[in-house]
Amino acid sequence: MTKAAETETADDLGHGNSPAAWTAVVIMLVAFSIGTVAFFFAVVWVVWAAAALVLVGLVVGLVLKRAGYGVGGHRYVPKAHN
Repeated sequence: MTKAAETETADDLGHGNSPAAWTAVVIMLVAFSIGTVAFFFAVVWVVWAAAALVLVGLVVGLVLKRAGYGVGGHRYVPKAHN
């Protein structure tokens, strides 16, 4: 493989690396963490609240993407990779 061909494939490193994606993932990670602890202690209503928070994270990510903060959005400025 030539050096130019390697560079072309390496330029696509920003997939999912956007404010919309990071916000959605952080919300969902917190929800899964809370849900896991609640499941361990058998607090059923908190488990269901955490499941609802996962869905909130999904919705927030989609709303931010539509607002232009997703990859390729008009408000998203990609950072240079070193």
